[in-house]
Amino acid sequence: MKRNSQLIQAFAIILSATIFLAGCGSTTMIQSRPDNAKVYLNGEYMGTTPYAHRDTKIVSSTTIVTLEKEGYQPFNTSFSRDEELDVGALIGGIFLLVPFLWIMKYKPFRTYEMKPDLGYDGNQNHEPILEAIEQK
Repeated sequence: MKRNSQLIQAFAIILSATIFLAGCGSTTMIQSRPDNAKVYLNGEYMGTTPYAHRDTKIVSSTTIVTLEKEGYQPFNTSFSRDEELDVGALIGGIFLLVPFLWIMKYKPFRTYEMKPDLGYDGNQNHEPILEAIEQK
């Protein structure tokens, strides 16, 4: 009987820890139009779009995003961890208080529309076409 009680207690602790740790992380899929844009988060190169970003930052933490693709203007924006309520963290916060730091999460998807660089001539020199027209 004592052994069953210990097993139940151990299971409850493991389950609580799993729920607590799972509730800390939040994921958002960063997409761009067109695809395959380089993704920089807080100035650090992370990969290309589509890119799944996951972190364990606390509520209201901000991430600065820069997207770059040849032939398109660089796209700068940011997002904060305050977009959607995380029910798991809310429930955990009722019992432990600490999960309230992670009570909000990111939207699951975000898509950014990049604008063509009208001064891009398609060659590797990146000289604006307007300069070439003005010189003629």
